[in-house]
Amino acid sequence: MTSSFNPQSEIPNPQLLRLFAYGTLKRGFWNHDRFCQGFLSVEDAVVHGSLFETSSGIPVLQVPEENILAVGTTNPLADVATQAHFAARLFKPQSTITNPQYEGEPWDPVYGELLTFDDPETRLPSIDRLEGFHPGGPCLYRWVLVPVQVNGANLPAWLYVSEDPISGRLTPLGGSRWHRKP
Repeated sequence: MTSSFNPQSEIPNPQLLRLFAYGTLKRGFWNHDRFCQGFLSVEDAVVHGSLFETSSGIPVLQVPEENILAVGTTNPLADVATQAHFAARLFKPQSTITNPQYEGEPWDPVYGELLTFDDPETRLPSIDRLEGFHPGGPCLYRWVLVPVQVNGANLPAWLYVSEDPISGRLTPLGGSRWHRKP
C-alpha cells in the first residue's frame, strides 16, 4: 500500500503516528514484516543527519540537536498528540521548522521511508523493545520528533536516533542510505 502525501489536503489526525524508518524497519528488510505490517501509507522521505553502523551491522542515525522538535516518551498517545501539535504548526505558511544552517556538513540527506500507522498504542511498545528504547534505563536509541521531507514538504515524524553518537562502537557509513541485507 503506497499513497502520496499532499500537505494541502492533510488534516493532522491525533491518532496517526508517523515513523521515519532508515534501517531494518524499511520494506524489504527483516524487521519490516514483523513490526510494520498494516501501515496506512509509506512514502520515500528524507531527514538531515549522519548514518553510522554498529559492529553487528545495525544502522544508527544521528541528527542535529537543533532539529529535534520533541523527545518522545513511553506514552504513545502523548507522542501522537505532540506530533499533531507540530503538524498543525507546519501547515501554516509562515512556519519554518528546519534551520538551513544545519543542512550542510557534517549533516547529509538520509533517505528512508515514512510509515504512517493508526494503532500507536499497539504498535509502539513492540518497536520500542526492538530498538532498545527504555526511558529511565540504559538505551541504545532516543525517540525524537524531527522534520521529515516528503514530496518537497516538511512534516514532523518520530524516529530512533543514537543515544551515544560519539561512541567508538559506531562506524560512519559515509553515505545517505543504509543498504545492508542479511
